[in-house]
Amino acid sequence: MDPVLELRPVGYDHPDAVALVARVQLEYAERYGSPDEAAVDLREFDPPAGLFLVGYDERRTPVVTGAWRSSSERALGASNAVELKRMYVVPEARGRGFARRILAELEATAAAAGHDALVLGTGLMQPEAIALYLSEGYVEIPVFGFYAGHELARSYGKRL
Repeated sequence: MDPVLELRPVGYDHPDAVALVARVQLEYAERYGSPDEAAVDLREFDPPAGLFLVGYDERRTPVVTGAWRSSSERALGASNAVELKRMYVVPEARGRGFARRILAELEATAAAAGHDALVLGTGLMQPEAIALYLSEGYVEIPVFGFYAGHELARSYGKRL
């Protein structure tokens, strides 16, 4: 039986989202020496142009985030792609399948909203993230956006 995970759409400025984004930024700083410096506009994640999810475990503790926002990236022949952002599972909840479950929900909601691909950026210091995306059918695409040209950056995409 799958562990309990309740996914809720929230605003990027929701207290649970803010707390989890702060935790992922600390992890980026540990792995890369600084937080993610790419600009984020909170409104980019407001429906229908975007979606921000927080997942709660059986104790109603926020343990996972994931989001998508509109993207101008046209990899894989996409005409209406969205960018996956802020995929994060707190360390104490890892290994329970939560990342796969929120990723599946993000893919389903993006497809239901009429998008034809998901694209994302990650980095070589996150091998578990890369392994997850590859195992879920994502393929490497040219690095785009803020980190284009950065030696540790990698981008992936998947047609929906």
